[in-house]
Amino acid sequence: MNRPRIAIPEPSALDEAYSRDNWPRYASAVEAAGGEPVRLSLSATPEQIARTLATCQGVLLPGSGADVNPAKYGEVQNGSNPADPAREATDELLLQDAFNLRKPVLGICYGFQSMNVWLGGSLIQDLPTQQPSEVAHARIGGQLPPLHTVNLAPGSRLHQLAGCTEARVNSSHHQAVARLGDGLQLAATCTADGVVEAAEMRSLPFAIGVQWHPERTFHEDQFSKNIFDALVHAARAWQPIPNTVSRP
Repeated sequence: MNRPRIAIPEPSALDEAYSRDNWPRYASAVEAAGGEPVRLSLSATPEQIARTLATCQGVLLPGSGADVNPAKYGEVQNGSNPADPAREATDELLLQDAFNLRKPVLGICYGFQSMNVWLGGSLIQDLPTQQPSEVAHARIGGQLPPLHTVNLAPGSRLHQLAGCTEARVNSSHHQAVARLGDGLQLAATCTADGVVEAAEMRSLPFAIGVQWHPERTFHEDQFSKNIFDALVHAARAWQPIPNTVSRP
């Protein structure tokens, strides 16, 4: 059985330690699912990235300590963390490749937000101040927030992967989707406060964004494992789009 190559950009160009500590988590989850993780340097040129992408069958957009530049969705800074231009530029190249060629793509936390904005959506810039909730979505004192429950949309791909319409997840974020991007359909919301926790594009073979972090729990949580298994399965099944242009 072949091991499809999954392109995963470095999480951050602003925090080398963050990238060093977190990229292996995503790589391990892809490897456990039978894929080959391919590290993309945020200092690579667009040409270098394009050459690497040509050898990959899927894309995974990881989390980040940065926030998407609010100017990209028509807003001024209002609670966002500093943007990471190198990460944004790399994500845009990966998203263009994935959507143009119908490659499977999975966005996690920042990666989900990045995909949503690229598709024309917007973000809540700071949940604690702009949409206060009893749910601790973000870290407090450096500690990961406790698990909370999400409702999975019946008939969604995530509903199928979970085998139920309710799951407990490990969200860790201070921003969230406000307006869904073009073509994205709501796939999960926080049970307690309605915050968007996942979306997917059902017109494509596999295009899912989740606000939580399945890469932290794939060892012990079947739902988390199923998400990565599905990404790798879709990448294994992916075929290049035939060239329909006739040669003279």
